Order: sequence, then structure tokens, then C-alpha cells
Amino acid sequence: MKNIILDTTHIKKLSTHLYDYTTPTPLMRPKLISINKIFAKELGFDDIDLESNHFIEFINGSYILKGSIPYANAYAGHQFGYCVPQLGDGRAICLGKLKTHHLQLKGSGLTKYSRDGDGRAVLRSTIREYLASEAMDALGIPTTKALAMITSDTKVYRNYDVENGAIVLRTADTWTRFGSFEFAYQNKDKEKNLKSIADMLILENYPHLKDNFNKYEELYFEIVDKTIELIALWQSVGFMHGVMNTDNMSASGLTIDYGPYAFMEEFDSKFVCNLSDHEGRYSFENQPFIAQWNLSVLAKVLSPIASSELMNSYNDTFIGKYKKRYFQIIKNKLGLYDTSIDDTSLILRMFSALQAEKIDYSSFFYNLSSGDYSFINTHQLKFWLKMYKKRLENETVSKEYRVQSMKKINPKYILRNYMLQDAIDKAEQGDYTLVNDLLHIAQNPFDEHLKYEHYTKPNQDFKAMKCSCSS
Repeated sequence: MKNIILDTTHIKKLSTHLYDYTTPTPLMRPKLISINKIFAKELGFDDIDLESNHFIEFINGSYILKGSIPYANAYAGHQFGYCVPQLGDGRAICLGKLKTHHLQLKGSGLTKYSRDGDGRAVLRSTIREYLASEAMDALGIPTTKALAMITSDTKVYRNYDVENGAIVLRTADTWTRFGSFEFAYQNKDKEKNLKSIADMLILENYPHLKDNFNKYEELYFEIVDKTIELIALWQSVGFMHGVMNTDNMSASGLTIDYGPYAFMEEFDSKFVCNLSDHEGRYSFENQPFIAQWNLSVLAKVLSPIASSELMNSYNDTFIGKYKKRYFQIIKNKLGLYDTSIDDTSLILRMFSALQAEKIDYSSFFYNLSSGDYSFINTHQLKFWLKMYKKRLENETVSKEYRVQSMKKINPKYILRNYMLQDAIDKAEQGDYTLVNDLLHIAQNPFDEHLKYEHYTKPNQDFKAMKCSCSS
């Protein structure tokens, strides 16, 4: 671990009221659950590092690497549409930067921004985040990544239950959120602090903009474009975030803060995966519109340093650009590469049939990739299949090319809620085998995993499972 040196010079470029130096509070008797060894090696950790007690202490916050000065970020946010002026890293502590990755411990104890919280995360939510980030990365979706996770004997109280405290070490290319700008906008020296946050973000994530005359407007435009790409990818695999508050939106277009997320199983465009979302604000079909709304908030708070007219005008193009990109991805999932004026109608009819017949979303696309359509046995899908076959006749690519390409974009495995629950149940009994097996599946969702073939099918007892924000 002596060769791993973290960098915290970036944070010193910001006003001190935008962050707070914070010391992690270690868990009692930490136990290592899993290491993402592939990612660890990319970051520079070797086998000796990963097998040492120092590594567990590092995840637990009791061993501080050279160069690290732990701190927590301040941010605000619109939660379920309502502005909350003071949020921040209430249970996450940043350790510093390693290569291009900012390391952060989630569940590492109280910070200045914990409010009424305890600064802890529980085992179940930590497992869900650890596995989800790797699943999304393997699907080609921008995301935070996880390096390792631990559990402990520390008791945490949630919903009248006693659970085990846990910590995940996660990374991002920036922890700047829409809410980071919201916090600066609502506090003193807003113009100065908005510029300092934007300049740091540009330096690290958008360096090609640093010398541009209209760099803040162009920064906003690129955040819009990255968000369009992110949401189109989410929708294409049936991913539902569950809590798309502005403080959970990344300024570099990452998926962050995995809470009550879910992957679509029985297709329902109105499905709400968050038990706390009583009005359905963050339903599957609403995600693109919420993303655009969140970007409108970002435009407002950036207005002291960038043109509101230009930003809002650019955001007005969001839905049109999103639909174009989304339909292109769906065409690729269907193996359609040539252009046809009937493609939009074909896709809309497909979704209508999936909804009416309550078809498992991921299984549908995976089975379609095989070129064997015998699995289609419902009335509306049979009608759609005739249209689809006729459309394929106009394709200039070979069937072999189409099938191979579809198999690279349509996963056989997604993280179904009952898979995660199986792993959580075992982990709570001290058996972490399934967590690590699911990590391998999450990292290789297009492969065969014969031992776990049953996880390719939905479990009817969990098909409408929802999670709360509690973690």
C-alpha cells in the first residue's frame, strides 16, 4: 500500500465552505466481503496490497493513504421537486484522487452534512450498490465504480430493525453534482464559487473547453448531451434509478447513488421502483422528462456565469435528441441497421405488445437475438413478429452478422431483485459466496453462467418488488 499515493490538491481550489475536512469513523470488527480485483489492479493495487490487513483498514477508514486528506462535499438539491438548500455527503467521505478516479467511502460515519442521519450504510444497500455499478459498467453505461466492500459488527438501526453496518469504496471521475452548483448558487460569493466549481470540473472532465470564450455555456451543453446519452442507455436496458433528485445527477453524466433501483422485468412503462415515490414522479417512462427538468434547474443556478437564454434553448432540444438516440439503440437491439420510415411504428407496436402481454423485457431481447422466434406465443407479439420479419427482409447485413451484433447488446443476465435478495440473505448469515458469484455475472452479462441459469428467468414472487430509500 506504500506505493499508492492519493491527490487532494484539487479540493484546495474551492472555497472552504463548499467542503469540510472530515475523519472517517471506523466500523467495529470489519470483515471483507468482496474485492473487485480487476478494477483494483487497474488502479495500481497489487496482490500483496489486496491481501494485507492494511487494505481492510483502508476500506474501513482507519488506514489513511499517503497524500489523502479526507473530506465531505457540500451540495443542495431538489428532492421530489422541492428545493433542499443544505444536503451534502452525509455518510460519504472522499479520500482523494488516484489516477482519474476520485475515491470515496460510503457508510464511513458522521460528517458535517449528516443532519439527522448516523453516517452509516447497511449491508443490504451496500451489496446492491457494489453489484449494480459493475453491472452497469459491463452494459456500457457510464457509472461510478466500486473497488471493495466490508461488513462489520457495528449495529445500525433502520425502520425499527437492527442491521449490520457496511462500507463500500466507490469511485467516480468527479463527485460534482447538479446539486453542487445549487449549493453555490444559494450561498455567498455565488459567482466566484460557481466559477471555481465549473473550472475544476472543466479541468478534470472537459479539458478541451478550458480556453473557450463561452466555456460555461459549452460546459452546460456537454452536460446536457451526456445526460441524453445516459438516459437513453438506461431506458434501453430497462434500468430505473428510483431517486432522480438533482443531487443524484452527475455533472459528468455518470449513474450515481444506487438506492431503490431496479431493472425492468415484466414490462410496464409506468412502473415505479421506489416505495417512497407515492406520486410516481420517477417512474420508468418519466425518467427522460425528469432529466430534462433537472437540467432546467442546473441552467437556472448557472445563470450568474452563463447565458440563461442559450442554456434553456439548448435544453429545449433534449427530448428530440433523446428520442433519436433511444430509438437508434432500440433498432440496434432489434438488429436493424438500414433506414426505414416504418421503424418508429414497428418499435412503438413492439412496446405496446410487451406492455399488453406483460413480457419480461430483457428475456424478450435476448431470445430475439438467437434468431429463433418460437418463444413468441402471444397474440399481439405474433402480429408484431410478422411486421418484424418483413422488415428484416430489407436489411442488407447477413443474418449471422445481425445475430452476433444483437448478442453483444442484449444481455442474458440483468440484476433482478430476487438475485440481489438471495445474495443479501446469504451475506447476512456470513456467506459471501453468492455476492462474489453475482459480481462475476454482473461483469459478464452476455456470457453463459450455467450454474445460475435459473437467474435468467423472472421470479413471480418478486416481479413487483419495490425498495425504499432507506439504507
